[in-house]
Amino acid sequence: MNAPHPLLTLTDEVADALAADRPVVALESTIISHGMPYPQNVAMATEVEQIVRDGGAVPATIAVLDGVPRIGLGKDDLELLASHGDVMKVSVRDLPYAVARRLHGATTVAATMRLAAMAGIRVFVTGGLGGVHRGAELSFDVSADLTELSRTPVAVVSAGVKSILDIGLTLETLETYGVPVLVNGADEFPSFYSRSSGHAAPMRVDGAAEIADVMRATWDLDLSTGLVVANPIPADDEIPADRIGGIIEQALADADARGIRGKDTTPYLLARIVEITGGDSLVANIALVRHNARLAAAVASAYCSPGVP
Repeated sequence: MNAPHPLLTLTDEVADALAADRPVVALESTIISHGMPYPQNVAMATEVEQIVRDGGAVPATIAVLDGVPRIGLGKDDLELLASHGDVMKVSVRDLPYAVARRLHGATTVAATMRLAAMAGIRVFVTGGLGGVHRGAELSFDVSADLTELSRTPVAVVSAGVKSILDIGLTLETLETYGVPVLVNGADEFPSFYSRSSGHAAPMRVDGAAEIADVMRATWDLDLSTGLVVANPIPADDEIPADRIGGIIEQALADADARGIRGKDTTPYLLARIVEITGGDSLVANIALVRHNARLAAAVASAYCSPGVP
């Protein structure tokens, strides 16, 4: 393993696991500070870390605290991210500013991927991916997650692209960037809250061992991309696409009426959808994150132990 970048601070647990080539799973922090309300966010973060441990891997929640990129967080750090009123949402472009100004920053998918790769971590779990926003032909609002996937060798386990986005255009963009898009155990690409999206799975895999094989083949071929691993939400936990579709349209209309743009869009929409669904979307969100964490731990273990199912 290459040594982690010197500007990173790793917990002893994460550093020891990486040095011994044991499985480590990165987790983002934006979902804690900007994706869920308090105290569900800190409870979710703590539970997901435990799910990763139970799956045989070491969790490494990533954030910037007092300007220091941190790989692995303690209980007090998670509480700070979940409840502090001044935590910056940090994508890759924001990392230098947050570091130089010694700010607290919750890392997005893109920033978490970059810092995970700098630490030597190959597997990262999140809830949903960013992508091409609806109406992007006018706004040019395309998530940096896609650019990062095109150039950073980390496998990202998610429940697919967030359903508030244009999933079709996102998949087309990923194809253009040469990013392998795998769907675990299904022939249709999922849409975060729902198992269906109306888009076929670009490539189907069944289980952690097959995913790990594709990861190894990608990087053995000297391809520099990441991989999308879409893990459909369990059937018992999903909000059917025909129900959530109208709710998303209402939330989008509300955002437009309020003039919400840019990086504030996704947090607003997710919160508004929680309101409209009476909390059902939050329950689904937590369920899919748990489900993704189990798969990510299995993938990290399979990647570290070739030939093990």
